[in-house]
Amino acid sequence: MSVPTKIWLGLCLLAASPALFAQHAPSDSVVAAMRQELDRSMQDLRRTPAPPYFLSYEITDNRAINVTAAFGTLISTTDETTRVLDLDLRVGDYKLDSSHPFRQDTFSEPMQERLESPQIPLNDDPLALRVALWQSTEQHYRHAVERLQQVQANVQVKVAQEDQSPDFSAEPAHVYSEPIADFALDKPAWQQKLRGATKPFADHKEILEANAQLDAEVETRRYVNSEGSEIRMSTPFYRLIIWATAKADDGMELPLYHTYMSFRPDGLPNDAALSADVNKMIVMLLALIKAPVADPYTGPAILSGRASGVFFHEIFGHRIEGQRQKNEDDAQTFKRKVNQPVLPNFLSVYSDPTLRQLRHTELLGYYAFDDEGVPSRRVTVVQNGVLQNFLMSRTPITGFDRSNGHGRHQQGYAVAARQSNLIVESSKSVSRDELKRMLIEQVKAANKPYGLFFDDIEGGFTFTERIIPNAFNVRPTVVYRVYPDGREELVRGVDLIGTPLTSFSKIVATDDHEEVFNGVCGADSGWVPVSASAPGMLISQIEVQRKEKSQERAPLLPPPPASAGNN
Repeated sequence: MSVPTKIWLGLCLLAASPALFAQHAPSDSVVAAMRQELDRSMQDLRRTPAPPYFLSYEITDNRAINVTAAFGTLISTTDETTRVLDLDLRVGDYKLDSSHPFRQDTFSEPMQERLESPQIPLNDDPLALRVALWQSTEQHYRHAVERLQQVQANVQVKVAQEDQSPDFSAEPAHVYSEPIADFALDKPAWQQKLRGATKPFADHKEILEANAQLDAEVETRRYVNSEGSEIRMSTPFYRLIIWATAKADDGMELPLYHTYMSFRPDGLPNDAALSADVNKMIVMLLALIKAPVADPYTGPAILSGRASGVFFHEIFGHRIEGQRQKNEDDAQTFKRKVNQPVLPNFLSVYSDPTLRQLRHTELLGYYAFDDEGVPSRRVTVVQNGVLQNFLMSRTPITGFDRSNGHGRHQQGYAVAARQSNLIVESSKSVSRDELKRMLIEQVKAANKPYGLFFDDIEGGFTFTERIIPNAFNVRPTVVYRVYPDGREELVRGVDLIGTPLTSFSKIVATDDHEEVFNGVCGADSGWVPVSASAPGMLISQIEVQRKEKSQERAPLLPPPPASAGNN
């Protein structure tokens, strides 16, 4: 599932590059304390009856500033600093260890002790850090020993697992260090900017919600493991989201979003650009209120590049995440499709977390190393329609025994294979006008009264488990009917739905206008930043259903007059 976020600067790291950085790595007292305590813990635990074979520490520092305004008024300003520890301790061996998933005939799993993260000191005092690491290591070790016993019993009483690959892959050690990133924000200036950006919404009683939120943060991640890896990455991030919701007379709520993202505060739009975008949002919201409600429909449609990016992220990207091919509760849509066609032969797909920028758009899914100490790398997933690869963490699957740098997680969650920058390319591109002409031909051939054009989108979700239908729901915000005479009519209230294999088989052609969707995706390993890029696509048959709507009426009273003032 994805929610909007937006936009970064081209850098490609080769596998050999960490060693070059290591030669000039600055000293880091936190990394040194992590290494000392990890080595001491491994040495002491080797004398136990069930010694761990792998241990890693990851400490993530985050400084986050948030400024929020609504209808010309400052709502909140926060400035928070956090430090979080993630620890991976494995007892057993690479083939079978304490992380091995239980297989049950019900949804239940043996009751597990909840491992609470210890308080990690914000200062860099080595002894205080090592005490916190020691306490957490002790707790995780006891838990891992107990869980391995449960795993071994579970394996004995269940049928043989279909995928016999190991639980963990051995990977080379890497040493890599980035300087701590500069981070600065002029909070008073941004407070004024957001107040000014949201003030025009207050003139329209139909608009019930109108917020602008700036999230500025710098994340510094330090990682060490028992294989010898030592990694420090530090990345600043500035994201501005403007969202507004109008309400139609029938109760339907109509949201719009505009998101900007940069690694630099001066990479965000200036006041004039914000004002222009806000005015466009207001015009569109007022038009949506008056637009007719779309009926359930099946037939040809065009997805803009942004909509296609979300479409592929949701219904394709999650199905190429490696560990899903091993989970026997998962539908495993593509598990047996390697070296077979899964998309039209004019489409290729790759995932490339080394990209910080695609053309002129910054990419949110960039990182130099994943959360298991593996260098990021480009992975060709589909070449000319044929499936070549999966996105892999250090959890192997049959035929893919190594990580390709896609082990990711939100702090506090276990790592899993996740998407990064998903790029869809086409060798069958036409102009936007030609793609519309082809849509009209499809409409006429199918004897439909109109086709649909999905221009903008807020996100979506999908299901991949066997117990429920493997369907998806992509939630557009701006949709047009396209009539056989070329006329376009704005409509509201539709969700794009369907099933993956049928939808992929209906892609007919693409345009030559690629767009990027930057977002935050929530799945098994928490929320992680992602990007998706794709051209506009003509699909010969899609299905839409009506969107849910509130039963509450629109406001009866107009808003206070502008002369009342906004602070």
